Amino acid sequence: MGRVTGKPFDIVAFLVAAGLGRSSSNYTSKQILFSQGGPADSVFYLQTGRAKLTVLSKGGKEATVTLLAAGDFFGEESMAGAGTLRTVTASAITACTVLKIATAKILRVLQAEHKFSTFFLKFIVIRGMRTQADLIDQLFNSSEKRLARTLLLMAEYGEPGAPETLIPPVTQGTLADMIGTTRSRVSFFINRFRKLGYIHYNGGIRVHKSLLNAVLHDKLPEQNASRPKLLDPAPSPARTAKRAKLV
Repeated sequence: MGRVTGKPFDIVAFLVAAGLGRSSSNYTSKQILFSQGGPADSVFYLQTGRAKLTVLSKGGKEATVTLLAAGDFFGEESMAGAGTLRTVTASAITACTVLKIATAKILRVLQAEHKFSTFFLKFIVIRGMRTQADLIDQLFNSSEKRLARTLLLMAEYGEPGAPETLIPPVTQGTLADMIGTTRSRVSFFINRFRKLGYIHYNGGIRVHKSLLNAVLHDKLPEQNASRPKLLDPAPSPARTAKRAKLV
């Protein structure tokens, strides 16, 4: 198939500016980009800001699936075919700018431009690996370690360039949804991370490199089970006497 233009394909130019089959829009915090159950007719690219994907169960319970950062594609389920519906709701966490690419347009570019198809495929593969890592994290790690990993990912530790240590505004309830625990446990662990010097927390959360070192070297506190350890109550005289009879 021929090239889209006679010039070498410029991925950056394609993703930063509106054009044929592409439109750029600005969103404010909490504004909905698309809703679960709506028609899927386009792919989105987050140019600036932060957003999130959430899902609503039949029972009305909402859960955060993932957080999005600048440079992320989302809404790619539209490429599955005509009549596909959105499986999640996308909404802005902070003010953000989003490029909307019509499905037909991105499919044509993927077919015609090898450079872009390789770029897009790499993103999809990395996202799949991230999803697999999230599942393993959910199955085998304590909620405290899951929270630490989530904070590090949000701060972009491990990504090229300097990490954004001040993470975007996010509620403890959203963090609890993401790691599969309660808001009270998230609050408990956030306070412990703060006391240990892993984060600075004063309304917003600034992640320090010491948290990364603690996770890499498995040096989170020993009491890192999903439920904070509770002290046993002092034994009553009756309980002490009962145990003495069993000796």
